[in-house]
Amino acid sequence: MFSENDLKKLVEQVLIEMTSKETIETEKIKETECCEISDEILPDLLDIDIKKQLLVNNPKDKQGYLKMKQRTPARVGIGRCGPRYKTETMLRFRADHAAAQDAVFNDVSKEFIDETKVFTVKTKCIDKDEYLTRPDLGKQFEEDQIQIFKEKCLNRPQVQIYFSDGLSSTAIEANVKDVLPSIIQGLEGYGITVGTPFFVKYGRVGAMDVISEELEAEVTCVLIGERPGLVTAESMSAYITYRGTVGMVEARRTVVSNIHKGGTPPVEAGAHIADIIKLMLEKKASGTDLKL
Repeated sequence: MFSENDLKKLVEQVLIEMTSKETIETEKIKETECCEISDEILPDLLDIDIKKQLLVNNPKDKQGYLKMKQRTPARVGIGRCGPRYKTETMLRFRADHAAAQDAVFNDVSKEFIDETKVFTVKTKCIDKDEYLTRPDLGKQFEEDQIQIFKEKCLNRPQVQIYFSDGLSSTAIEANVKDVLPSIIQGLEGYGITVGTPFFVKYGRVGAMDVISEELEAEVTCVLIGERPGLVTAESMSAYITYRGTVGMVEARRTVVSNIHKGGTPPVEAGAHIADIIKLMLEKKASGTDLKL
């Protein structure tokens, strides 16, 4: 049997041990909180040129390997760690995938539209989710939107140019500032009049047919974001038609695609598009009816 004094001493000993443990744990937490935190910014993997990235350890023919990579943006010779991809390879894949998703789901910024000094109209899509799930609505306009571009644009222009987000807002912001002035400059150099450029939000390619009919344009050209992939999220296309009409066959469209810094450079693409439009006006044809 323990006496009362013995029990008091036992309780005191237990309390002392518990207090000591709490003090040690508190000190450890404080030490952790006081650890130095680096504010160094990690490098953006998307800034690395994948064509120049060496991911195979000790390649037998290093120069031949890099020469092969210069011919394609595909993931050639990425190396492995056992049966698995290397961490850097996986992170780059995830980064490219995230950039592609951002290109699809983000809107063209208001700041960009303001900088280009154009007005905006919207298709019948109410948001990006509806745009992705209802392609048909991306080809149609409410009557009030039609009235906006009819009032603000030149009627019966030789060439009507506009740009639209399509499936890549990133492509629009990366290329339009160079492509659009290049097209207009080229056409004006040929003595061809250009209507008032504007922006169509949530637009599909087919929206150009409504615009062509309503403005009675001889040639209509839309600059639109392409579906992004893991190679680039900045690729843009130009679809061009001669006297486009709603419901016309797709074969009547002429397309210039792969417009981006890693494909056809924007300024060069603009000059090429101006040449195609000039030929369309001369031949009065587009798509498969036009021999380039």
